[in-house]
Amino acid sequence: MRIARTCRAMGIRSIAVYSDADAQAMHVRECDEAMHIGPAPARDSYLDAGKIIAAARTARADAVHPGYGFLSENADFARACRDAGLIFIGPPAAAMEAVGDKIAAKQAAEAAGVPTVPGYMGSDRSTETFAREAARIGVPVLVKAAAGGGGKGMRLVNDLAEFENALESAQREARSAFGDGTVFLEKYLHSPRHIEVQILGDARGNYIHLNERDCSIQRRHQKIVLETSSPAVTTELRKELGDAALRIAAGVGYENAGTVEFMLDSAGAFYFLEVNARLQVEHPVTEETTGVDLVREQILVASGEPLSLRQSDVSPRGHAIEVRIYAEDPSAGLLPSSGRLLDVELPSGPGIRIDAGVETGSVVTTDYDPMLAKLIASGRTRDEALGRLSAALDECHVAGVATNVEFLRRVVAEPDFRAGKATTDFLEVHHLAGAAPPADRTAVLAAAGALQELDGWRSKVQPRSVTFVGVQHPIEVSYDWKDSGWRASDADGAMIVSALEEPSRFDARDGKSSTSLSAWRTHDGIELALGSPAQRRVFVLDRLEDVAHAGSHAGGSGGSGQATAPMSGTVVKIASEMGANVKAREVLAVIEAMKMEHAITAPFDGRVVSVNAKPGDRVEAGAVLVEIEPAS
Repeated sequence: MRIARTCRAMGIRSIAVYSDADAQAMHVRECDEAMHIGPAPARDSYLDAGKIIAAARTARADAVHPGYGFLSENADFARACRDAGLIFIGPPAAAMEAVGDKIAAKQAAEAAGVPTVPGYMGSDRSTETFAREAARIGVPVLVKAAAGGGGKGMRLVNDLAEFENALESAQREARSAFGDGTVFLEKYLHSPRHIEVQILGDARGNYIHLNERDCSIQRRHQKIVLETSSPAVTTELRKELGDAALRIAAGVGYENAGTVEFMLDSAGAFYFLEVNARLQVEHPVTEETTGVDLVREQILVASGEPLSLRQSDVSPRGHAIEVRIYAEDPSAGLLPSSGRLLDVELPSGPGIRIDAGVETGSVVTTDYDPMLAKLIASGRTRDEALGRLSAALDECHVAGVATNVEFLRRVVAEPDFRAGKATTDFLEVHHLAGAAPPADRTAVLAAAGALQELDGWRSKVQPRSVTFVGVQHPIEVSYDWKDSGWRASDADGAMIVSALEEPSRFDARDGKSSTSLSAWRTHDGIELALGSPAQRRVFVLDRLEDVAHAGSHAGGSGGSGQATAPMSGTVVKIASEMGANVKAREVLAVIEAMKMEHAITAPFDGRVVSVNAKPGDRVEAGAVLVEIEPAS
């Protein structure tokens, strides 16, 4: 979507590619043309270079822009595009090989005199050698994919007893995400800042940097809050970082856009981390503070034009902050969520920019990364940008899947973040993820009343009883003809819930006050947006019964010894077999969803009594993969 907008402004036709899973995606409709390239699994579509090049030829395209995922840092793909007579909008294959692989990039940085983080990048990649080197480096140690980025194929090891599982998982995830399972080891630095420098280079040997971005707030090693300028970077340090980045770029003959990443310790010393040989997800904050359209510059450089800017033309202009809105559930450890988006309301206003890939009605699948949109706020000062960001998050609502919007509100409101003190362990220190506040009585009654209207319950003469999971008492609901609404009652009183003309909007009143809310029917209950700022509430329906015919209800329990899939996905490993004895927290199974692996572990010491899946199986959320019985 982002690339297509700049193409349109430059008078260039854009051609999308899409898999089966994305046939109805927003980018397919918004581009001038779209080409189908295969089934949902990335290896059979977005990671298949031959299919993409064939589509480009069929569409008579001039150039390929790889975006910032999948094959965007794959030198073989860049070379194949050029061999096919296509312009690859990115660095040449040789430069990409020199820096796109993180191992080669570290070697290039050392050659340019830039300090690097200690680790192991040797050619002997046997499990035994990796284990020995991990012991030498000492914990905590990172296992990192040599190709790609975005936190995929990365594992933090704090206990060497867990190293081999972490190594195997990182290699498997890297192969799935990037088509390359090569990994290396790196010493994990305590509480650094993550600082990156945006660079641009042309084929004539001209290079500039467009200042730094602070990417310190991360979850699962993936950035979620980003800003420029960094609160920790002085004018002098900015020049040192920029000079180091450009030395690395010049040393490998880099062209086009890229990002050089550093770790900054508390003493102000910096260490080279990696080069992202592509456009970064967080590029909008740089655009907002420099006035440079980075995609336009990419296209011009790839067309053979010289850089349109000199270093003296670049200076910080105000402040910008980006947050990434993900389909993931903070109450479940930020696990990805999937489903149809029932309603999407994104903010606007002075200093607010939205880069979104979804809209109301879009389907979020488990096949790809769960990012939905980017919200960027800018202002003359950091405080002004923060104020606009906070207000915009209050106006942001996505219904149908769990999202991290409320979690982002907590991050932005945290005093240490507002004071500019964030480091890469920010989320571990502040524990901001977790369950939403318990639902109050107003929300429960409103949910029961709105549910009847959304279900189109026609028997307005017959009362109903609604029971939600986790709510102790059922709610009695009947239609109130006098007040033209559903009367939802509990032991403490009643509330009238009336539908408004606007879809999914309701008014709830109890005689003392009136509350506006939005509500959507989900496959297993109802979702509300209630209050200001809107708090998302999801109620799972346990029973919905005609009161006159209510019968007995037998509840079932999944059993504490069941290892279930936390989401829909593909089983990649079953680590136990029938009759095996397992320890608490031992991995029983691994599933892959949304380009990430998720391990399901034993809740206690026990014995495996049932294995219900095998590698390659597609499973739904809640599916029982392995069952164990207590050791006693």
